[in-house]
Amino acid sequence: MRIFVYGSLRRKQGNSHWMTNAQWLGDHSQENYALYSIGHYPGAVPGEGTILGEVYRIDASTLAELDALRTKGGEYKRQLIRTPYGSAWMYVYQRPVDGLTRIASGNWLDK
Repeated sequence: MRIFVYGSLRRKQGNSHWMTNAQWLGDHSQENYALYSIGHYPGAVPGEGTILGEVYRIDASTLAELDALRTKGGEYKRQLIRTPYGSAWMYVYQRPVDGLTRIASGNWLDK
């Protein structure tokens, strides 16, 4: 299975250690999403814009660990998207973004 990551799970970012057993497939730009800063990590929500990230091949145990990290408390929901590498999971932010700073470039590294 594959996953698209756009924030702290990307290479050389704060939570990239969760991706140790993942195989990097390539970069990807996902349309129709807006990216917001939630502090030390971002959240993507459906909307106008394009977000930049990376696609990885992962195993079921890595996905379970990421689910525990990202979906607890209902902060994110996993959604299937299309990428040039095949379908991939993406974590979509589930809370209101009112008052949060939008990252206009769609690239968390530009924060």
